[in-house]
Amino acid sequence: MGDIKVQQAIATSDTSSLIDLLENKSLPIEEVQSIYNAFKSDKQIVGQVAMNLSLRTSVYEREKEYSPIMVELLIDIASNPVDMGARWAVAKNPHTPVEVLRHLSNDPINLVRALVAANPSTPSDVLEKFFNDEKIVRDGLSGNPNTPPKLLKILCDDNDKMVRMRLAENRSAPKEIIALLVNDTDPDVSKAASANLGERA
Repeated sequence: MGDIKVQQAIATSDTSSLIDLLENKSLPIEEVQSIYNAFKSDKQIVGQVAMNLSLRTSVYEREKEYSPIMVELLIDIASNPVDMGARWAVAKNPHTPVEVLRHLSNDPINLVRALVAANPSTPSDVLEKFFNDEKIVRDGLSGNPNTPPKLLKILCDDNDKMVRMRLAENRSAPKEIIALLVNDTDPDVSKAASANLGERA
C-alpha cells in the first residue's frame, strides 16, 4: 500500500500536489514510478519525475540510489515524446543504461549530447564520435573518465580555458597528459594540474 498522500493525489488527479511531492528527493522510488505511470502523458509531471531522479543521484556516490526501478524510469523517459526536455536528466544520470546513452548520443538537442559526453557511463567509442561535434558537446569530453587518452592529449591544446581546466581536474586522465598542463599559460589550469598530480603521488 503506497503513501496515502500520493495515492490520493493520483486518484484525484491533483497534479499540483504530485509536483510538490516529487520535489522531495527522498520520496520512495516506487511512489515516483506510480506517479509517472499514472501521468506519463503530462509534460509537467514527466519533467518533475526527471528532476526527481536527477536530484536523488549523486555523481560522487553513484551506487547509492541505484535501483532497477530507476533504470526502468530512465529508459521510459528517454523515449517519452511528451517532454523532450526531460531527456537531459536521463542523459546526465550515471545509472542510464549504455544503450540509452547510445540512442541519446544522436539527439538533435546539443545540450542532451553534451550531457551524454560528460556522463561517466558513456562508452569510449561514443565519446570518440563527439570529438567532431559542436563545442558545447566536445567540452564534456575533457572531464569524462572514459575519454580515450589520444583525445585528451589533443584537448590539452584546446583554446578554451574551461576545457583545459576540466582536463586538469580529470582524476582518470593519464599522468603524462596532466603533466603537460602543469606549464599551462593559464595559472588556474596549471594549479589544478599540479594539484591533480600531487594527489596521486
